Amino acid sequence: MTGGRSERQIIMNKNYDHKETESRIYSAWEQSGAFCPPEGEDLPADKKTFTVIMPPPNANDPLHVGHAMFVTIEDIFVRYHRMKGEVTLWLPGTDHAGIETQFVFEKKLAKQGKSRFDFDRETLFQMIWDYVKDNSGVAIEQMKRLGASADWSRYKYTLEPEIVKEVVKTFIKLHEDGLIYRSVKLVNYCTKCGTAYSELEVDHEEREDKLYIIDYGKLKVATTRPETMLGDVAVAVNPEDKRYQSLIGEKIKLPLTQREIPIIADSMVDMEFGTGAVKITPAHDPNDWEVAVRQGWNMDEIVRDHQVIGTNGKMNKNAGVYEGLNINDAREKIVNDLGTALVETKPYLHSVGTCYRCHRVIEPLPMKQFFIKVKSLAEKALTALDSGETTIMGAGHDKILRHWLSNLRDWNISRQIVWGIRIPVWYPSASSGRTNKEEYQVSAESPGEGWVQETDTFDTWFSSGQWPVVTLKTNKPGDFEAYYPTQVMETAYDILPFWVMRMMMLGIYMTGKSPFKYVYLHGLVRDEQGRKMSKSVGNVINPLELTEKYGADSLRMALVMSTTPGQDSATGENKVRGMRNFANKIWNASRYVVSMEESGIDGDNDQELMDNLNTHIETTTKRLDELKVGFAAEWAYSWFWDSFCDQYIEIAKKGLIGKQAMLKALKTNLILLHPFVPFVTEAAWAEVFPDEGMLISQCWPKLP
Repeated sequence: MTGGRSERQIIMNKNYDHKETESRIYSAWEQSGAFCPPEGEDLPADKKTFTVIMPPPNANDPLHVGHAMFVTIEDIFVRYHRMKGEVTLWLPGTDHAGIETQFVFEKKLAKQGKSRFDFDRETLFQMIWDYVKDNSGVAIEQMKRLGASADWSRYKYTLEPEIVKEVVKTFIKLHEDGLIYRSVKLVNYCTKCGTAYSELEVDHEEREDKLYIIDYGKLKVATTRPETMLGDVAVAVNPEDKRYQSLIGEKIKLPLTQREIPIIADSMVDMEFGTGAVKITPAHDPNDWEVAVRQGWNMDEIVRDHQVIGTNGKMNKNAGVYEGLNINDAREKIVNDLGTALVETKPYLHSVGTCYRCHRVIEPLPMKQFFIKVKSLAEKALTALDSGETTIMGAGHDKILRHWLSNLRDWNISRQIVWGIRIPVWYPSASSGRTNKEEYQVSAESPGEGWVQETDTFDTWFSSGQWPVVTLKTNKPGDFEAYYPTQVMETAYDILPFWVMRMMMLGIYMTGKSPFKYVYLHGLVRDEQGRKMSKSVGNVINPLELTEKYGADSLRMALVMSTTPGQDSATGENKVRGMRNFANKIWNASRYVVSMEESGIDGDNDQELMDNLNTHIETTTKRLDELKVGFAAEWAYSWFWDSFCDQYIEIAKKGLIGKQAMLKALKTNLILLHPFVPFVTEAAWAEVFPDEGMLISQCWPKLP
């Protein structure tokens, strides 16, 4: 018989209680071993696998709505492919989140009246380690609350010793292959966070500042940064600008100093900007740095003598009488000191680079850093996109990724923070007797006495860019060989260039294969009015509070319903509350079907129900196979509510559909709905079909 307890009446509780049910069901899932596929070495070579590597959230961060979105989408894919009979691995992990975690910890220190500079490196690292350890597990437990059916026995953390070892090995290989170099370049530096960033980590904001027109004698110069004029080495004009062609090659005196600088020609000067003449300050402007390189000037001399702002955000000794002033105070004083040389000041709207963490204006500063040559790595990633080895799901985002890969500059991977993986580079100590200041060795271990290790750590994205490879290589025997490449990388579209691009570049470099077949990009979750969620607006939704109030299934369905890759979606409490009605509908429909009288004969509409059920199976399967998870959820919801409940249950009440047909339809629907709303479907299944094992381990229905 299709029913689980046909010999006696099944009495289900009148209401579905998610608070009583969810933790009990999750524990049963974990104990069943359903989350844990076999070790890779135990799998036959021809066995089909489906692998998803979880984007590692910050180890000590509470869950936010973006996390809830990725947990929901990935869990849907994973439960579906598991039920299809594929060997399915969802590998979880958490990230040490270098700058983010140190930033949060430093704010904690500040409340105690302390600073990171009050502690030596080892002490500060241990303090952050202890802080993360005390708060770790938060993200994991909260993901479990949402029903994440990940294999927790394979959990990885970015600072585990075996992960660190693999990351260091990759750096050493890059060095041996000539793809690492150390050089003084202008980098994006945050004077508050105290570290450099790559170009991808700089936000750009439209701001209204002032444009200053300053008289340099033979011509007038337009600038938004008069405080850096003390580091000027030239004034540039466009060689096509007839106003200034006769002045090219002449010398002028830099205002506020007696230093002479040349007037040069460079095509980068926009003749329409300001006066058409710009000051050249290579130590503080990336365009000016490029001008200096093209001119063949001595860059070491420029950095030594003409850098006027230090890493502390204050004017340095090269600024003369302005030494010690912060940038804004120096700007104000210099503007006042210019006197009549300041010809004009007017409002000017422009794009300003800011720190993505603290939002302070980024200061371009010359620093000696380690860089990765990205050209060959980016070209191979582009080839993977061209060949279809990797496909980007999300309208327009393939084009965005190609743009980044085609225009990427060498990657600065040095970070001036403690919390992270220390760069395995060693320099001669002061007492070693070695005189070559440029000498260094790349080694996982100290070369011996007389060597000191680099204090900088790797950019967090350098380690997380290796995540699909290193999590499998350091896991159970044979896992890498069996589960790599993975099938789906699901993440937010806003970290496409930060993370996805780097995973492709490093994954292909390390293995010869792109780390994933599909990249599914979910959009931002906005409020019900379509506004971006913000603490200041007061429209941030707390996924854990909503889960407690309405159940995990309600939140999951509200998040994923009708979404499309790469597009933002709207979710709020009203939508979640509405989805609680759907969970109750599933429960009540199950109660009705098991309460039906058994007639022992087929109903007149049994075949119609079975035919439409096959259409339901075909459509849901097709949409999930095509990764159209939002449309699959919408279809499954609508078919169950509109067809099964509003149509066929009403027909069954008239005696025109038999109980066995209704039980079969209910069984199929519980399976089809399980990836989307796993808790209520598992609870209903246990009541109606208690002798058939757990729903999570059932087979996906096939068409006859």
